[in-house]
Amino acid sequence: MLNGDEAGGKAPGFEDRPNYHVLIEPTEKWVRAEIGGEMIANSKKVLIMLESSSVPVYYFPREDVAMDFLERSDHGTFSQFKGEASYWNVNVGARTEENAVWSYETPFMEAVRAKNYMAFYWDRVDHWYEEDEEVFVHPRDPYKRVDIAASSRPVRVVLGGETIADTTSAHFLFETGMPTRFYIPKKDIKMDLLEPSDTTTRCPYKGSASYFSVRSGGELYEDMAWTYAEPILECANIKDLVCFYNENVDAVYLDELELPKPETKWLR
Repeated sequence: MLNGDEAGGKAPGFEDRPNYHVLIEPTEKWVRAEIGGEMIANSKKVLIMLESSSVPVYYFPREDVAMDFLERSDHGTFSQFKGEASYWNVNVGARTEENAVWSYETPFMEAVRAKNYMAFYWDRVDHWYEEDEEVFVHPRDPYKRVDIAASSRPVRVVLGGETIADTTSAHFLFETGMPTRFYIPKKDIKMDLLEPSDTTTRCPYKGSASYFSVRSGGELYEDMAWTYAEPILECANIKDLVCFYNENVDAVYLDELELPKPETKWLR
């Protein structure tokens, strides 16, 4: 373990935000990052950083990064919780990904475990692999759970002044840090009110989602519901079911009691 002199001292940010955390720990996963057909990072000794208000980030030992493809840049940033970050461009053939890689070379004591490790911006990498499976969006948080349970409790969704879904066959999805989501069979939804949209999203825990807009009460509510046609194996039970934004419909009733609207980043 490095001492405070070898690191960058104590982080000043935690004094102002005592509930903020930076947790750095090893993962047993074999992780690889590929750019332009070249495996730029390949390691079985990866760290994962779990930081408040941020998605998880993989950090590779510098000896497991293909440094021949990296060129140190003049760019730098400062984190009040981790310290000064240095950056590298990635050059593969004629392609350059500027400032795609960073490292805390003299981190604060709270992030000292990341010293001599390097991280990549997820979207600057073409392909990410955990073991032999490609993964998307960002690393999965090892402390996050997604549980799915079939339920006979009545769920009713109202939008535009009319009931658009009414079921006793929903699957409830419980995800750490998220409101409960109700995935409803299409047979219990007024599907004639739903119009497929061009919107798609990807979730590291569930897979690729496609969206529906809803035309109800004379109005079009864009991207109000989504479905997973091919969810990842762990979430297979929500395949082809439809979920509505609790926070954006008129109301969701569970056991005929109106639920409070959750406050999320998707609230309109």
